[in-house]
Amino acid sequence: MNTKTKLPLNPCAGPMSRRWFLKMGTLGVTGLSLGDVLRLQAAQKKAGGAPDTAVIYIWLAGGPPHMDTYDMKPNAPEEYRGQFQPIRTNVPGIEVCELLPLHAKCADKYSLIRSITHTFSDHGGGSKHLMTGRAPATPTETVNDSPSVPSIVSKMREHIDIGLPNVITSTDGGRERVDTYAMGSAYLGPKYIPFGVDGDPTRPKFEIKNVSLNANLAERLEDRVTLLKSMDQMRRELDSSGIMNAMDYFNQQAMNVMTSARAREAFDLSKEPEKLRDRYGRHSWGQRALMARRLVEAGCSFVTVAMENPNVPNTFYNWDTHAVNHDNFIDMRNRLPIYDKAVTALIEDLHNRGLTKKVLLVVTGEFGRSPRVSIDNGPKGRRYGREHWPGAMSVLVSGGGMRHGQVVGSTNARGEYPQDRPLAPADLWATVYRHLGIDQNATIADHTGRPQFLLPSGEPIRELV
Repeated sequence: MNTKTKLPLNPCAGPMSRRWFLKMGTLGVTGLSLGDVLRLQAAQKKAGGAPDTAVIYIWLAGGPPHMDTYDMKPNAPEEYRGQFQPIRTNVPGIEVCELLPLHAKCADKYSLIRSITHTFSDHGGGSKHLMTGRAPATPTETVNDSPSVPSIVSKMREHIDIGLPNVITSTDGGRERVDTYAMGSAYLGPKYIPFGVDGDPTRPKFEIKNVSLNANLAERLEDRVTLLKSMDQMRRELDSSGIMNAMDYFNQQAMNVMTSARAREAFDLSKEPEKLRDRYGRHSWGQRALMARRLVEAGCSFVTVAMENPNVPNTFYNWDTHAVNHDNFIDMRNRLPIYDKAVTALIEDLHNRGLTKKVLLVVTGEFGRSPRVSIDNGPKGRRYGREHWPGAMSVLVSGGGMRHGQVVGSTNARGEYPQDRPLAPADLWATVYRHLGIDQNATIADHTGRPQFLLPSGEPIRELV
């Protein structure tokens, strides 16, 4: 790929969207040429085997309230501490919200970071900062000016062929567009956009789009690709934008998923014991978390699971619980039990299956919520909320060979800002790259040809590693 060529800032907007690429893949647009296959094979031999490591990234879109989950302040003034009480966990000195009783039973299997902070209070700026580890050029919107971490992982591990996409994002239906959560690939080009899987796995008719093909259709697709291979090189040479190469790559991914027994196996939740599926919860959050475990076990490097809409009564769409949107405390009473079940099932499952060195679990949103409770006396009556708050946020990590059963950092008495051990999103990603065996000081050329570090700042969090 010519990294000096300037690509559109929003490769998924307009008529040539990524979904369009994949649809065209099912209609017979060609896959990789023989020359491409040989080059990929040569690159794979040259690069050698990557570490057998993976990441599951749970994205809490909207921003979860740290003071109603992992950073309780029972001694703060009433207008700060909220309506919930902390409970003890199985690790002395660590407490979590009373609505997270399953977290309390397995605190020895995860660690909490309470002192990550940044300055971007808009969802767009906050999402871009968290997804890239860099301060974005603009404080709003979700079109990245730097590649997201999933896109960088896709680039750095592109030589790995596992029979299904190496970087996958699982979202609610219609939320799989790359710019929804600031996961764009920026100057890396559209080829490195994560493979999107949307929908609710609990639905009877759930299927991976462009995957559920019968054997005859899959065979016809392969025949058509074979017939069109002779046109590949000429078409690619005429293309100077990188879009055509990205189409080829997406088509290859789609065809791999459609025809690979390994892919079908990884996505098939019916292979799991009913009791385990119940433990995760028979809802989209739980079943997508279980699917993520199956995908990394099958060899995927990075799986993002968006836990946005819990689809239960008396909750807002996502974690953005302003008083004008919804009553924060009513929302948490209905949302947190679902979250509690899904996340702790994944933590325990990774431990029970011996995956805690291979798989690193990271759980975060784009920022925390305001320590001081806001009030809205609107037409629906009095509602209590918490506003955007990048000054402090809590992050859960588990697995990855990390140290568990601890709290890293702390906030002041009112939960406003770090009191000790202030950390940035870049420190979190430096820790993730270390686990994946990716050198954060490696460089990739941007649109102008200027080399850019994968992560120009940040250090692995020493308490974890």
